[in-house]
Formats: sequence, structure tokens, C-alpha cells
Amino acid sequence: MSHVFHRNPKQHLAFAVRGQGIELFDQDNKSYIDASGGAAVSCLGHGHPVVIQAIKNQLDEMAYAHSSFFTTRAAEDLADFLAERAPGDLNHIYFLSGGSEAVEAALKLARQYFVEIGQPTRRHFIARRQSYHGNTLGALAIGGNAWRREPFLPLLVPAHHVSPCYPYRDQRADETQEQYAERLALELDQQIQTLGAENVAAFVAETVVGATAGALAPVNAYLQRVREVCDRHGVLLILDEVMSGMGRTGHLFACAEDGVVPDIITIAKGLGAGYQPIGAMVASSRIYDAIVAGSGFFQHGHTYMGHATACAAALAVQRVIEQDKLLDNVQQRGEQLRAELRSVLGDHPNVGDIRGRGLFVGVEFVQDKASKATLDPAQKTHAKLKQQAMQNGLLMYPMGGTIDGVRGDHVLLAPPFICKPSDITEIVSRFVRTVNQVLPV
Repeated sequence: MSHVFHRNPKQHLAFAVRGQGIELFDQDNKSYIDASGGAAVSCLGHGHPVVIQAIKNQLDEMAYAHSSFFTTRAAEDLADFLAERAPGDLNHIYFLSGGSEAVEAALKLARQYFVEIGQPTRRHFIARRQSYHGNTLGALAIGGNAWRREPFLPLLVPAHHVSPCYPYRDQRADETQEQYAERLALELDQQIQTLGAENVAAFVAETVVGATAGALAPVNAYLQRVREVCDRHGVLLILDEVMSGMGRTGHLFACAEDGVVPDIITIAKGLGAGYQPIGAMVASSRIYDAIVAGSGFFQHGHTYMGHATACAAALAVQRVIEQDKLLDNVQQRGEQLRAELRSVLGDHPNVGDIRGRGLFVGVEFVQDKASKATLDPAQKTHAKLKQQAMQNGLLMYPMGGTIDGVRGDHVLLAPPFICKPSDITEIVSRFVRTVNQVLPV
């Protein structure tokens, strides 16, 4: 009997014993292509010698020093690296241990910012249905995944939700992308006015929606229109790039593709590529300066924030990505992945949509292509796909409840940035075999 409290105690888990490149190996030496990087984490694959050496070097000097006493060269150098490449005036980096912590920090910073500048009534947060922002209580409260929220509703601070940008299901046939974006922006505007603009702190959105809805990218002009609405009402824009950022879409910061600069960005997963636990909140000078000029103290913190070894690992990861020009490879291999999937599965009666940006690709499954009717949720098709894929030596990230937390099945593919063309073709081959075994034509 395992004494580890696993998330799903009834599930029998194999032992992962070794990782090399894009593969993981279990206790029987069976290999698996890690086509989702865990949860879009392992962007450099496994066992990268440069990152491992950077961790060893940092450990030889000092593993950890508490941030209330010292800063470290590792934290300062990583912050400089990110600030130099972040959009606009997003140049103050607050390091944490993961995505949920980063989102929690962003919410608290947004609230404190308005207290500091004399607008203490701004307390409401607006997010989108079918969003996911983390599992801590604050992050869960603003998230729009009904299934994840339901057991904990009595504990959650009230939040408000508007429609997701979900063109496959919600864009009308008579609408252009710009008209669809305008309609969604108007809905946000109306929600702000309903709550009273003087009471709204921030709108929170994943730049590209990840786990909950499967690589939903915004249509043209959507985030720009959202930015305009927020500016008009003095509301902060927080973009959650925990999953989509740090190169996953082919841009270090995913919002660069949309030409939008938020007030706060949250990042994690691909920041440290799984070599160490790390996340970060990236804040604008305007917000940072308000704290410095006001109380001079951000009322938030965690024991392991700014962890030297984690920062050293993340800096090594980011330098490898930049020096090896892996963002170019992400865009090229992403186009290849979507093209090969569409070529083989485009006519499959149960494949409704193949979407995404870069190496961040979602496949949504349906009962009927024409009506887009979902598969029976009781069948748990997403779970069957995961199980069959593992038998085929493929790791992918499936999820149910794509539409409303109950209905809908999709799979998320997020292979490592180091994939070669032949790797993508093999991923597609194993994925197609899996789909045809679970959903035979």
C-alpha cells in the first residue's frame, strides 16, 4: 500500500524511473513519449544537461536563503532576463513556487494597489466561464470551472464570470472575428457597469485557455477590445499565462501575438520546465510604484519565494530556449502538428475541432460533427483516451466537461520545444491510433 496521498487514491500509478529527451520510462523500462509535458510543463524534455548542471552549480554555492533576509544573484539575474523581454512596462517580477501561487499573488496585488491609491471599493474580480486559474481558494474562486469549484463554494469569495472566447461553439455564422470580439467585449463592459466600475478591481483571463477547454486561442482583436474596456473603466487586466506562456505558443509571453500589454501576467510551468518548482507574477511599474510610494510593503509572501535553486534552474531553461532558437521550432512544429492532425483526423466523425497556437494544441471530440453534439459524459471518453494512449506509449492531457464542466471531451497536446519533425509525426501516429481504438470509425 502506498502511503503517498495521491490525488486519485483509487488509481494505480506506475513508477516513473528515468527521463531522457522527450521520453519517460517506467519501472519496466517501457518508454512513453511525453506529448503533453505533464501538464504543459516539461518544455525542454527530460534530463537536459545544461539545466542539471546549473542546478548543481547553485547547490554547490547555496540552495536557499529566505527572502526576508537576502536577495540572491540567481533571483536577480532571472528577474532581469524576464523584465528585459516582457511587454510594455511589465518589469517587476515576484517569484513563487507555482501557478496557483502566482495567481493568488496577482489577485492580492490588484486589491492592494487600489487600496494604496485611494480606491478601496474596488473589490470585485471578473473572469470567464470555463477558465482555470489554480486550486488555491482565491484562484479557485475566480476560476470558471464549475466542477472544480462546486465542493468548495461555501469557502469561495464571490466572483463574476462572462463568456469565454470560444469561436468553435459560440461565434455565429454571420459574425466576423472582429464582430464576435466586439460582442464579447460588450458583455464584459456591461458586467463592469452592472457591478459599478468603481467596485471592480480586475478582469482575469488566460491568454490561451489551457486545461479546462483545450487550447482555446482568442480571435483577432479580442484581447485588444478587452484592454480598451478595462482602460475605460480603470479596471486592471490580469493575463494568466501559467500554461500558455514562456514559449508554449511560440512567443515568450503569449500576449505578444495579440499586441496587448496587461497590467499583470502570471507565469509558471514552462518557466522552469519542471526542473524545479517555480512560478512568477510579473507586474507593471505603475502598480509597483504605487506600492513603493504608499505603504512600501506588499502584504503577501511564501516561505520559498525567490528560491535560489529554482531561479537558477529557470534561468538556465530560458537561456537554452533563447540560445537554441527554440521558439522558432515551437512555431514550425506546432504548424506541423496541427496540419498532420487535420490531415489524418479532419474527417473523423468524432473529431470536432483541432485548434491552438504553437505547440499548444487541443482536439475536441463530439458525437456528431454537424450538430457539434457532445459525447455522453457518462462514457468518460477523455479518460479512456488517456488510458489507451499510455498503452500505446503516449502521454497526453485529456479533460472532460469542456463546455460547462460536465459536457464535452478534449485532449491537450503540449510536446517539448525540442521536438524534431519525426517526433511530431510519431506523436500523431500514436495519437491517431489511440483515437481509432477508442472511437472506431
